[in-house]
This record gives sequence, structure tokens and C-alpha cells, in this order.
Amino acid sequence: KQINLEIDPVTCTITLSEIKEVVEKVEDPDLQISVEEARLIDPDKQPGDSLSISLELHDFGRIAAQTAKQVIFQKVREAERKVIFDEFKDKVGRIASGVVQRKDRGVYYVNLGRTEAILPVKETLPGEHLKRGDSVKGYVSEVRASSRGPEIILTRRAPEFVAELFRMEVPEIEDGIVEVRNIVREPGERTKIAVISKEQSIDPVGACVGMKGTRVQSIVRELHGERIDIIPWNDDPRMLIARSLTPATVDKIGINEDDRTAMVVVNDQQLSIAIGKKGQNVKLAKKLTGWDIDIISESEYSKIKQDEAEAAFEGKIEPNEE
Repeated sequence: KQINLEIDPVTCTITLSEIKEVVEKVEDPDLQISVEEARLIDPDKQPGDSLSISLELHDFGRIAAQTAKQVIFQKVREAERKVIFDEFKDKVGRIASGVVQRKDRGVYYVNLGRTEAILPVKETLPGEHLKRGDSVKGYVSEVRASSRGPEIILTRRAPEFVAELFRMEVPEIEDGIVEVRNIVREPGERTKIAVISKEQSIDPVGACVGMKGTRVQSIVRELHGERIDIIPWNDDPRMLIARSLTPATVDKIGINEDDRTAMVVVNDQQLSIAIGKKGQNVKLAKKLTGWDIDIISESEYSKIKQDEAEAAFEGKIEPNEE
């Protein structure tokens, strides 16, 4: 038999109907109906037409009704899963907010309302411990189809998470006036974000910082105090490299464009700041700019220049030498 089922999404009313082919001579009663019988239901029916015959659930036997019920529920679940999958597939690269439901085997399960998302513990911030009932935001990194429904994977460690927080917090980024050129991150420690404005009247750094720092501080709170360096992008590599080493102040820069290397000179007191804890600041600056950066102090630089001068002097030939 060919049975059609329709469910009204508003009233949840189920409508059942059987589809049969109108024929002159019935050979298969399950699939066919005679012209005479068909015209009792619809006088306009002709041989070769299809006829929809309304059914009631009690028209089925107990086993058939149970089977139909199971099929209905399965199809409804599949339809719900597809709707959720399609909805969140379009949210990859965006932030989702939810409430922590439980933790199991190194994974937090986050209630997003219509479905659950997975936030692996390894994708949370260092030292971050979430508990049931906590509100949490995560960057949707992936949506996978599975037999149990869509799997929505969240992360709070990706640089893109911070970029999205800025997009949500800074209207100029959302409107496309300010552009994030690059962003690099050491989760829980420091983020460096390079921004540029498409309008000269808009200061990209000021837009991201906000009045009295309100915008950036909102993001810092979400990241539990992670330091954020907002840097104006510049196509001049010297300017970009100098700014990328914030909070250090740079005195001199020499670059080799062929192999994209840079020698940076800083005041002796600025050396540890420029390099950062465990080399973190210079490592992030390298990633942000795409240049291999070597940092030395003014003392080292002076010694190098002195050694070069002495070497040059020693190589000279005196006038009375033959």
C-alpha cells in the first residue's frame, strides 16, 4: 500500500490517506481501485488517475498502527535533525550561547535551546572550570551529521573566537567599516589583533577600544583577563613590526625583504617586554606580521657596531705599508 501522512506543525494533527490508481480492471487491490468505486468518491476520476482516500488510524490493525507510529516519530525526528543541522551549518564561524548541562568524559554539553552542543574541555580557556548552569559562549568550529543528530562543536581557544567577539561588540566591524586584517592568540594569555579602517574619519583602534575602554573590556572579561593588543595595520613592514611588539617601544628596525627577516633594536629596559614571557610577545608578533623578527638591546647593538668598526679599522692598510 501507498500511504501518505501529513502533520500540521501548528496543531500537530495527523492526516492519513491511501493513494490508489484508478483502473478499468483491478489486479492489485492494495494499489488499485476500479473506475466505478473511484467515481463514488470523486465523480471526475478517469482511468490512469490517482485517488487519495482518507484513512483513520483505527482503520489499521494494532501492529500496523504501532509500526506507523514508529515510522512517524522517526520521520519527525529526522526532519527536526535536518532543520537543526541546516540552521547551525550556517552558523559555523559564528558564536553560539548556551547553558552548561553536564560534563562527561572530557566534554561539556551545552544546551543551546533546540539542541545540545559539545565543548571539549581542551577547547576551554586555561584554568577555566565550568559547572552545570553556567552560561557560556563558544565559537562554532564545526557541525557534523551523525546517527544521533547534528553534532555542534564549540571552541573558546581559537583566535576566531576573539575576532567574533569583536564583531559582536564593535558595530564598525559588523558594518564592514573596520576590518580585522589578522589575529593571533595565546589562549588565556594574550591576543594581538591588527585592524584597519576603510574610512579615514574612523580610528580603527579607537573603535575597537570603545569609549573609556568599554568595548575591549567587555571582551577581556569574557576571556577572564586575557590581555589584548589592538594594533593599526600598516602596509609598511617597519611600522607594522614596531606596532606588533606592543607593549614594548622600538628604537630601530632593519629589514631584509628578500627573506622577510627583521632586526629590531630596543632600549635595554624594554628588551624583556619586547620578547615577553617565554618569548610569547615576539612569537605572536612574528605570526601577526609574517616576518621573522630578531630583537636585541641598545647595548648589544652598540657592541655590534663597535666590533664592526674595529674589524673595518683592522682591515685598513696604513699609508707606509708596502
